Amino acid sequence: MNDDASLSRRHALALALATPFPLARAADARTLRIGYQKFNTLNILKGVGQLEAALKPLGWTVQWTEFATGPVLLEALNAGAIDFGHAADTPSVFAQAAGVKAVYLAAEQPYPQGIAILVSQSSPLKTVADLKGKKIAVGRGWNVQYLLVRALEDAGLSFDDVEPAWVNSAADARSAFESGRVDAVGLWDPFLAGAQFAPTQPRVLRNGEGLSNNRTFYLAATEFAEAQPQVLRTVFAELRKTNDWADHHPQAVAEQLAPQLGVPVPVLALATGRRRYTAVPVDAGIVAEQQRIADTFFKLKLIPRQVQVRYAVFKDVLI
Repeated sequence: MNDDASLSRRHALALALATPFPLARAADARTLRIGYQKFNTLNILKGVGQLEAALKPLGWTVQWTEFATGPVLLEALNAGAIDFGHAADTPSVFAQAAGVKAVYLAAEQPYPQGIAILVSQSSPLKTVADLKGKKIAVGRGWNVQYLLVRALEDAGLSFDDVEPAWVNSAADARSAFESGRVDAVGLWDPFLAGAQFAPTQPRVLRNGEGLSNNRTFYLAATEFAEAQPQVLRTVFAELRKTNDWADHHPQAVAEQLAPQLGVPVPVLALATGRRRYTAVPVDAGIVAEQQRIADTFFKLKLIPRQVQVRYAVFKDVLI
């Protein structure tokens, strides 16, 4: 991996290690440390508070920590700072390629409308083919990086035909875009929905439909999953309840999450209206989806080694 990528990875690790909790678990500690990102079923589960009640009879408490992106969350998982969390498809592949000690436990439903490449309303760019030679704000190992790669291929271009403007957070990506420093930006919900509600009303050049299923995966540290499967089964039992409720009450989800996330209700309503929350086991079809992502980035020399996704799937079905 090039020096910039190495620096980016070290930066992510530094952020992970800056989290306010010890990396080493005390021998007698019984705290499940969960990492989460804005706008996901773990957010809903946190807000409901039922997981704590369900784990109490098992002698466990819960500690929640928010992360800005999936890559940073997975670095924290690898560093031993958290036990369990979620990340999108592409960050999960990058983590496996980097040797992160984590296993796939379950996957959410496809969410292709939750990622998109945006251009300004007044931009002369009308198709993905028009991106040739243009500067695009995107993060390494993001789900929208994979969308960009696939969209370019679909338009007869390659990733080498554009100039990535690497950023470390959705806020940085949006800032670069709205300041005019880049020609396009890749974003995911709820940041995508937030950008779509901006007064400038940027245009969607291409979303994930037909290109990327944009799944979210639940992952755990390998050692933790092997040692505490019952704790994880309890987590998924509670997730199933909140997911069933969320799928049938998107407006209520938006209203519940808005104060927790500091995101306006209309923005979250747009995002929740185009996604489904139900978690499913990681079957052969889902493994094949992930393998295609891994193979794509290895071919582009954007990950350091070829990986076999099936080896990172946990041996037991927990949901």
